[in-house]
Amino acid sequence: MAAKSSHEKFLLWAIIIGVALGIAAGAVFGSKMQSIDWLGVLFLNALKMTIIPLIIAAVISGVASLGDIRKLGKIGGSTVGYYASTTAVAVLIGLAVVNLMRPGDGIASNINTAAASEILEKDPVTFTDIVLTMVSPNLIAAASQMQLLPIIVFSLIFGAALTTVGENGRPVINFFNGINDVMMKLVNWIMYFAPVGIFALIASRLGETGGGQALLEEISGVGTYVLTVILGLSCHFIFLVCLLKIVTGRGLDYITAMSRAIITAFGTASSSATLPITMGCAQKAGVSARSTKFVLPLGATVNMDGTALYEAVAVMFIAQVYAIEMGFYEQTIIFITATLAAIGAAGIPQAGLVTMIIVLSAVNLPLEGISLLLAVDWLLDRFRTAVNVSGDSVGAAIIDKFDNTASR
Repeated sequence: MAAKSSHEKFLLWAIIIGVALGIAAGAVFGSKMQSIDWLGVLFLNALKMTIIPLIIAAVISGVASLGDIRKLGKIGGSTVGYYASTTAVAVLIGLAVVNLMRPGDGIASNINTAAASEILEKDPVTFTDIVLTMVSPNLIAAASQMQLLPIIVFSLIFGAALTTVGENGRPVINFFNGINDVMMKLVNWIMYFAPVGIFALIASRLGETGGGQALLEEISGVGTYVLTVILGLSCHFIFLVCLLKIVTGRGLDYITAMSRAIITAFGTASSSATLPITMGCAQKAGVSARSTKFVLPLGATVNMDGTALYEAVAVMFIAQVYAIEMGFYEQTIIFITATLAAIGAAGIPQAGLVTMIIVLSAVNLPLEGISLLLAVDWLLDRFRTAVNVSGDSVGAAIIDKFDNTASR
């Protein structure tokens, strides 16, 4: 056990060094680092290839482990309640910070419509679309397009049905348990490549912006906005740690145990790609397999605390740049739509920019304002993804605590 713990610490420090070297190399060598982008893509693809089989196996075996189908409603209700509540808190924190800092005041609205055209040309996600995408007529097509929500819904229903067929279902449950174990082992192997992959992802992305000097120039124009987003995300992270301590009695020890997943989320900017690592870290941190398999896949799809907070701050920032006053009524609309729109933000890089169209439209702000955010969004995307994964991780521990208490 000591050797295993030492190995995990070594891997964690290797990933941290990979992040640091990636930032340094991208800043110093600039666009030259784009030549190693393929190493990062290779790492991301390796993680992504495990997601579909892992989610199907984990959710089905997790639901089947509940035994009594009525327990699915209890743990499901607790999970959805936690996710909805923490997302709402995240939006409130974002609104409070952006009203206090007012990062958009005094910034000229130099809108580059062409820069925003790629985002604006995409069809905005509506709430009806979100409901319809929960059930796919073709699961193979959904899997090929990495549409996780219908995969999870099917797996939940399949697992629930599996618990009702008695002994005939036992071999099927064992089959999915075996797949889950094999996929987790595969993820452990892939993680040996994580330091190199994350180094390449960060260095090449920073190099794409032109290096450290170019990044500083981009940030200088919207520096207060960047600071506001990071401050808001930091406040929400502290809130999550405090909530974890109050409910479970655990604190930084649990966050430390989850740090490999959180740092990987920062490096990849994808909560979905990080999901296999998050699940592995949670189980090693003492969260039951049942809670890990149910709570985390659902969270990687619908729980986007960081994204919701970011959208609230970004929309208020755009309003401030245009000198459009957002009163209590308008900010209430922002609160509601940002909370709900975050559900539609797929766990992929910069998906929040697309769903932000919903929030902007709800309060009649110009959609072209998104172009104000593009220069630094790739950087802030990493911070909000890390908070997304932190929220999922804390949720797994809290729901596990409730589940164990209710089972006594």
